[in-house]
Amino acid sequence: MEPDSTRERLATWLEELGLVDHLAEAGLPSLARADDGRAVWTDPRTGGELDDAQVADLDAVLHQEGSDPAHAVPVPLLQIARQARVHDELLASAWHTYESLARLRGATLERTRFAVHKAAGQHRLLVVTGPSGAMVPAFQLDADGSVRPEVVELLEPLLAAGMDVWRTWAWLTRPAALAAGLVPAEAVVGEDPADADVVRRAAQRLARTVAGNG
Repeated sequence: MEPDSTRERLATWLEELGLVDHLAEAGLPSLARADDGRAVWTDPRTGGELDDAQVADLDAVLHQEGSDPAHAVPVPLLQIARQARVHDELLASAWHTYESLARLRGATLERTRFAVHKAAGQHRLLVVTGPSGAMVPAFQLDADGSVRPEVVELLEPLLAAGMDVWRTWAWLTRPAALAAGLVPAEAVVGEDPADADVVRRAAQRLARTVAGNG
């Protein structure tokens, strides 16, 4: 295949998959379209355009997953893209800053900040760092801003095991295969004790997996 067609084939393929914006995060050359529509691949280290040999290498890297290279997909890129979509969905859900949580609790900002840090350090509150700084997801709180004790039963094992906070947020608030398709944070505070037991045991199993103990 001619070098130029390889550049265009790769560009069109990644554009159709919606993965172009995630190339840099994966440490791969970036893609842009020149004024004439030509695909331009840029080396992130040098800032220069890739030569034919480098484009061929990139082609091989992106098609190395799967038993059939002609139909393989760039799995790491897909994973990064999926994670980005999950982050966007979580950021669109309800969450608090220190200031908004302080207002909800009717407490001072300093007292709220201290309480959040203490609870997070004890694995009793999920706090993530996002575009606006520290974020306290609202799913784990009741109407007055206190942490739901039932949710703490899920948080403690996962956070103590070292599970990534974004992954923890996603697992608790989305249907989980390990929890029989239940949404853990909803099931644990629901009316069915059996469902609550299912998600508690699922959290324990996931924590052991994260910690490397089975």
